[in-house]
Amino acid sequence: MDADENLITVKDLIKTYRTGKIEVHALNHVSLTINKGEFLAIMGASGSGKSTFMNILGCLDNPTSGEYLMEGVSVLGRSKNELAEVRNSKLGFVFQSFNLLSRTSALENVELPLLYNSKVDSKKRAGKALNALKSVGLADRLNAMPNELSGGQQQRVAIARALVNDPIVIMADEPTGNLDSRTSYEIMEIFQKLNDKGITVVMVTHEPDIAQFAKSNVVFKDGKIISNSLVKTRKVAAEELKKIATLSEETATT
Repeated sequence: MDADENLITVKDLIKTYRTGKIEVHALNHVSLTINKGEFLAIMGASGSGKSTFMNILGCLDNPTSGEYLMEGVSVLGRSKNELAEVRNSKLGFVFQSFNLLSRTSALENVELPLLYNSKVDSKKRAGKALNALKSVGLADRLNAMPNELSGGQQQRVAIARALVNDPIVIMADEPTGNLDSRTSYEIMEIFQKLNDKGITVVMVTHEPDIAQFAKSNVVFKDGKIISNSLVKTRKVAAEELKKIATLSEETATT
């Protein structure tokens, strides 16, 4: 693929933590390129390094050494304010626990990142938030509070919030971890549709079943990437949801 298609490139990343005299190598010489339009699932057991890697990609942590380029420009060495600007303007985050403000409506939750985006006129915030909610199928729940929404609906709000600043990549950390199978597939359908529109998605998951909805899987072990491969038999969320609906109908008629 052309170098212009390289969205994120990390080279020889090392992350070392010290606890007293004990040194823990969370990342050990990790190199990876993520291209525009990719849908990547990052996998690995607890302590494998996947979460540390995601935190560095999300500009939430710095490596001990190595190189991190985003759209060909080095991310490392930037000030806290500069990193905050990168996170707000270029990255959209989706978390397992949704992280919605409990006393704030769906629309206001989605508007929140726009408050820190000086490029968006205040008069346009509500419109952009509304469009983001429409894209995840929640145009009819604008004024609903988080406690009035199901888990799946709350995650949809979180995805809309991640989309509202038109990020170059969405980073999802265990986005289906608190959801049942049907709702998980509904969320993966949204990610697949967004990816089909050209949005890059990087997702951490411990569930092999969920990883099969991505285009490629990267597996971590002991701070290293042990495999990086295309998904040979990729699942399509819409088809999986149809199967569930068919089984439900058959069960109801028996």
